[in-house]
Amino acid sequence: MPFVRIDALRADSARLDALGRAVHEALVETIGIPPDDHFQVLVGHDGVHSTLRFGDYLGVHRDEGIVYIAITLRAGRTPDLKRALYRRIAELAEAYAGTEPRNVFVTLTENGPADWSLGHGLAQYAPAPPDHGA
Repeated sequence: MPFVRIDALRADSARLDALGRAVHEALVETIGIPPDDHFQVLVGHDGVHSTLRFGDYLGVHRDEGIVYIAITLRAGRTPDLKRALYRRIAELAEAYAGTEPRNVFVTLTENGPADWSLGHGLAQYAPAPPDHGA
């Protein structure tokens, strides 16, 4: 159940859609999420009213093609699976949206089953125990 937020500088709706497809396909391919498990917020920043800041940290030269991808998901993936996910996102972002891999910045935040409510005010992954009365 990943929740994805993608922020891109000067991205129109077609580029945002392409980036969203890239991330979703990478999640399906590398960590096996179901294809219909698709929850994303896609945000384009115009550079005037809203913008993104970036630097050359760790020797990676980024430019105005920067894309920030924040993925929240339940804990449990191995470092190898995470590395495969990052690599596949960068590959597909370049193929679908023309985003250079050096401009693909990904962060994962992991949490537990009780940290999700997918609707109806319920914790579907951590249901409450049955009420047996007093």
